[in-house]
Amino acid sequence: MTTRRVFGTLAAGAALSALLPATAASAAPTHRRGQLIAADDFRHGLGQWATELQDGGKVTASRGVLEIDVPSGATVWFKRKLEGPYVIEYTATPVSAGGVNDRVSDLNNFWNAVDVRSPDDLFATPRDGTLAAYDYLKTYYVGYGANSNTTTRLRRYVGEAGVRPLIYDYTEPLLTANEPHRVRIVSDGSVVRWWNNGRLVFDYTDPEPYTSGHFAFRTVWSHFRISDFRVWRLYQRP
Repeated sequence: MTTRRVFGTLAAGAALSALLPATAASAAPTHRRGQLIAADDFRHGLGQWATELQDGGKVTASRGVLEIDVPSGATVWFKRKLEGPYVIEYTATPVSAGGVNDRVSDLNNFWNAVDVRSPDDLFATPRDGTLAAYDYLKTYYVGYGANSNTTTRLRRYVGEAGVRPLIYDYTEPLLTANEPHRVRIVSDGSVVRWWNNGRLVFDYTDPEPYTSGHFAFRTVWSHFRISDFRVWRLYQRP
């Protein structure tokens, strides 16, 4: 079922609580990080990543930064399959400095992604970086500041062409140019959460959850610098 909720301008914490989904407004972290199970300091190239580019562009990893500077669709997959419960953390900065691709838009993620055409190997089926190429995934997808920084959405792909079920659809929060966005993604059984700078943006309970698969950064015609990628095992707080 599609749930459409639109956020207005937030002036204070009380307004935020009033406008967030009921579960998100009262939710607090109920887990603690455990063992570090995966990481990349982006100082040794793209060995842990696979890129799918619609029209070329630049994707590099050096000096502590994964840089994605692309003229159209781009997906950068973490090669290792992840199994929950886990939490992913990273920092992404949308660059706006006059470059040809410096359009502040589309801090997007896939996670727990499986391609129904090759469920045992995500990379056995080629994809060309266009959005439609991912319709055959079963996955969660966040588009944060998508559509030229006008929408923020959570989707649950079901592996069917042209079908991208929409769970939440907001007009706020959006991206801030040249500012760090510290993302935290929780995958814990039926619990699906996506945080930005300490704010819970999406809190979804999935009755038929995706609990393992691949993670990716996804963007469209934009320029991002990403750092501090970490994946931790999750434990329930006592």
